[in-house]
Order: sequence, then structure tokens, then C-alpha cells
Amino acid sequence: MNINDLIRRKKVLISDGAMGTELMKKGLPPGYCPELWNEENPAAISAVSASYIAAGSDIILTNTFGASSIKLSKYGLENRSVELNKAGVEAAKQAAAGKDVMVFGSIGPTGEFLEPLGELTEAAMSEAFARQIDAMASAGADGLVFETMMSIEEAVCGLKAAKKISSLPVVVSLAYDRNDKGFATMMGVTPEKAVKELTANGADIIGANCGISADAMLELTKTLKGLTNLPLWIKPNAGAPQNVSGKTVYNETPGSMSSAMQKIVSAGASIVGGCCGTTPEHIKALRRGDGS
Repeated sequence: MNINDLIRRKKVLISDGAMGTELMKKGLPPGYCPELWNEENPAAISAVSASYIAAGSDIILTNTFGASSIKLSKYGLENRSVELNKAGVEAAKQAAAGKDVMVFGSIGPTGEFLEPLGELTEAAMSEAFARQIDAMASAGADGLVFETMMSIEEAVCGLKAAKKISSLPVVVSLAYDRNDKGFATMMGVTPEKAVKELTANGADIIGANCGISADAMLELTKTLKGLTNLPLWIKPNAGAPQNVSGKTVYNETPGSMSSAMQKIVSAGASIVGGCCGTTPEHIKALRRGDGS
């Protein structure tokens, strides 16, 4: 299955919503490594993915956002990156079996700064990404998505690693905030800089996720559409986060978010879904295509 063929056939593809919060509903303990559940409780991972497929997702992401050896080292699990990434793909593919659904391997930031801001070398970061990429490709992933990226150097490092060792389509999605001058990531990366660097290094799809709500993402989508002819991947949060009794809560309803997302599709997004706070109900409303 080829994503560009799928886009041409369906015009707009629906991705999935949040994974972590859905796993917590199924008993994932706070502070526990979510990726460990790929081996310890794969049925829960498959169940979440299946719920998004039932809601209408064309693309589901693996539970591997934090499965780089660098990120896993926070749990003392740096030597289990390969097996956890493979298991993540296998759990997603179990849910997608027999369905017209693609499985994309999720790769998040390492959580470390490259030299000279930090101590991590580009070679070490590239090796960590390559280990993830190779594991997921060998397990049968249909594509890769670097998501919630804030550093263009890190995003490009991952993109280069993917292009070097894999023929899979690669999405690179950054997390932007809105400021007085427009949009930029926490590391100061503007849409203009991101599009220039990612295009030059062979990204197949460019996007934005997390950071902002669907209403703000509409403006960002228009900006990105004016900068590139590549397909756009857009996954906003379910509104702005609020602290309720010590818990982070996202209050945008499925209907309200769906209404905003229809405008994002009209603005040129090819692949849409949800990030923090979104549920299968949000994806169902998005697939339905109205604000009810």
C-alpha cells in the first residue's frame, strides 16, 4: 500500500488520536514506560489501535514515540529499543490486519540536545534513530513519522537516517506555538525554516502536531500550504490544556474539533488526526465530517 496512491484515491486521509491517555484508561500506571506495554500488554495496544480503526482511521501510529535507546535510557531500558519497536509495529499490525489501514512507526524527540547546546553528538543521535527505523521497517511498518519535533537539527538528523537505511515514506511533524510574529517551535524553528530544511533533505510529507488547538492550527496550515506542495500532516490537540485537580485536561468536544478540522482540510491538509486529549470519539466525528 502506497500513501501517495491512497491520498490520490481518498483525497484526505484520517490518522488516529492520542495513545498515552487511552492506555492510561486501560491501566497504564503513571510514570511507567508506555513502550514496555508493547511486550507486556500488546493486547491493550492493539485494542487502542482497533478503536481508532473502528472510528475511521486510515493510518494508525505505533506505540513507539519514546522508544529510542536515548529516551529509553531514562528507564534503564536502552538495550531494548529494537525489540520494543518491533513489538510496537506488531501490535499495531494486529489491529490493522485485513483492513485498508496503514501502520506508521512513531518516532518522538530523544529529549536531549545536540552539541553544542547539549552533550549528544549527531552520530549518537543518528545511531539511535537508525536502530528504531530499522526495527520498525523490518517488522513491516508502512511508513515513519517523526512527530512533536522542536529542533530542526534533530528532525533533519532523523530524516537523514530514515532516508539512508529505509525506502519507507517519511513524515516530519513539528510542534509549533503561536507568538506575536506567527508560529515557531520551542527552539525557534519557523514554518519557513522547517519547510526549507525538510524539503532539502527529502521529507515526503511535512506537518504539525501538538502544541496548539485546531483553531490555531488552521492558520498554521494555511502558512504551510503556501510554502510547499508536499502533502500536509496536521494533528492538533483537543483544545488548550487545563489543570483540573492536578490533572491535565483537554476540553474540546469531538463535534467542535471536527468543525475546525473541516476548515483545515479545506485549507489544504491531506492527512488529519488528533494529538493530546483526542479520543476515538474525536476521530469518529472527524470521519463523519460534521460538528454534531
